[in-house]
Amino acid sequence: MKVSKRAQAVPPSATMAVTARAKELKAQGVDIISYGAGQPDFDTPDYIKEAAINAIKAGKTKYTATPGILQLRTAIAEKLKTRNNLNYEPSQIIVNIGAKHSIYESMQAVLDPGDEVILPTPYWVTYPEAIKLAGAKPKVVPTTSENDYKITPRQLAEAINDKTVMFLLNSPNNPGGFTYTPDQLKEIAEVLKGTDIMVLSDEIYERLTYEGTKFVSFASISNDTYNRTLTVNGFSKTFAMTGWRIGYTAGPQEPINAMARLQSHMTQNAVAFVQEAAIVALNDPENVVEKMRREFEKRGLHMAQRLNNIEGISCPSPTGAFYCFPNVSAHFGRTINGEKIKNSTDFAKNLLEQAKVALVPGRPFGCDENIRLSFACSLEQIDEGIDRINKWLTR
Repeated sequence: MKVSKRAQAVPPSATMAVTARAKELKAQGVDIISYGAGQPDFDTPDYIKEAAINAIKAGKTKYTATPGILQLRTAIAEKLKTRNNLNYEPSQIIVNIGAKHSIYESMQAVLDPGDEVILPTPYWVTYPEAIKLAGAKPKVVPTTSENDYKITPRQLAEAINDKTVMFLLNSPNNPGGFTYTPDQLKEIAEVLKGTDIMVLSDEIYERLTYEGTKFVSFASISNDTYNRTLTVNGFSKTFAMTGWRIGYTAGPQEPINAMARLQSHMTQNAVAFVQEAAIVALNDPENVVEKMRREFEKRGLHMAQRLNNIEGISCPSPTGAFYCFPNVSAHFGRTINGEKIKNSTDFAKNLLEQAKVALVPGRPFGCDENIRLSFACSLEQIDEGIDRINKWLTR
């Protein structure tokens, strides 16, 4: 049976592969501590569920306008204005089937074969694949722990050439758990001024920042950044709605219109009654987002502290998202339980099979010296899993 070369070239998601193997072991009765999932462990708030149920009962189950219902796009525009200092008309916003779809569709609407996208490490595993599926090329720029894994203005300037069409920015960052400061974003903006380079700013973790970290939307820095930026966001992380599949993109009218044309043939609209629930979610009447944020902050700082107490592991404290991204390369070259640890893939594979702890290797994120641990789990699970890691490494 024929399979396209395009499909053959796409590897499975590394994060999903780890989750699948962990679930397989759990189904066999194995006690697994999992740090693999990139989703909140909190349930979707009841007021959002009730809004969806009410919408279904009211018959909101038909096709909608491709970019999303006007009421939701108006609510998103208001949110962007009040929380992000961004003024968009509803026509400049398109509702997508999750922020992952927003990213893929943005690439398809903007990129042509031969174009290059500047992609700093560490990057989310889907970014390079979405770029390549659009026929473009990811130009990977390695970052270092000395700069907190953030691209510097000099690195960005040196990466730009006549094929550069887009710069991909993700802050707060998955998998790095770091956040660009307002000053750092202004420095990036200065490098891009005077060019035709677009910015895709993935801001899905914007509400999850810690220790007083201030989040700023890249498009809000200046008129120049506003005119060159596609801002991607969604409801999955903020409102614990990962399975609901609803995200959105805001930006200049021309690429948003192009995305709508593509979406009309790809998926049509996001689920009608989910759009209704999203309007209610944005109101956050029970302040559930802040409650989740405080809990994630407590867990993240605790996990980083515990990891730093293990010999040979160095972990910066997370300032955003819900991931720790420690460097474990001091253990490469060791043999543990008869297995040689050569890289992050070996580290993660043998940790899961031998110590029953699931996490994601750094190699698919462009940082083979690191591993990613999600702290979207209880403090008890964090402590139990890190105890197992420490015991495994000290054998």
